[in-house]
Amino acid sequence: MTNNEYLKIPKDRVGVTIGKNGKIKHQLEIITKTELKIDSETGNICISSTDETDDPLAIWKARYMVKAIGRGFNPDIALKLDDENLILDIINLQDYVGKSKKALVRQKGRVIGKGGRTRQIIHDMLDVEISIYGKTVSLIGNMENIQMANEAIKMILDGSRQKTVYAYLEKMHDKLKREEFDRMINKEDKEAELKSILREDEEELDHFDEDEDEDQLLL
Repeated sequence: MTNNEYLKIPKDRVGVTIGKNGKIKHQLEIITKTELKIDSETGNICISSTDETDDPLAIWKARYMVKAIGRGFNPDIALKLDDENLILDIINLQDYVGKSKKALVRQKGRVIGKGGRTRQIIHDMLDVEISIYGKTVSLIGNMENIQMANEAIKMILDGSRQKTVYAYLEKMHDKLKREEFDRMINKEDKEAELKSILREDEEELDHFDEDEDEDQLLL
């Protein structure tokens, strides 16, 4: 049975989704083992399972990838969503600024920062990919980092000073580094414990072999 998912992307992102000579579309189909039907005139896309589809989440992954490209991400970044540890999060700026075009432009500028500084700091501190396109800010990263980046962006949209946001990002960056260090130490401790157990097992086997040799001599 064929399963289908439907979505629509901005028409100016259709060409990027297809790629030169259909390269990106083909990559999407190969990675997810799905089939994409793209209407270049409307931006409507149908994603279907195929006989080769073996992952029950394949269609959803393909949908995420296409949606990410539609939200302004470079296809190479969007294709990383094949990794089940990464997610796509989309913030609708109109939820914060309403329909005012002036407010939308102003808030997009604040998220980007002077010379792209704020966006770059969020990326560097939290290892999160960011795309600011149309009326949305979109993020790609792992769950914990996305939540932190989401909070930083909401702080900006709620009017927090950049200095306050940077302090928050630095604090979260330090937290992630500590967690990474703790994971590394725990991993090393577990490896050391495993090696110790293996050594003890080897010593017990050696003693067993020695006892067996002595029994043979007594016979």
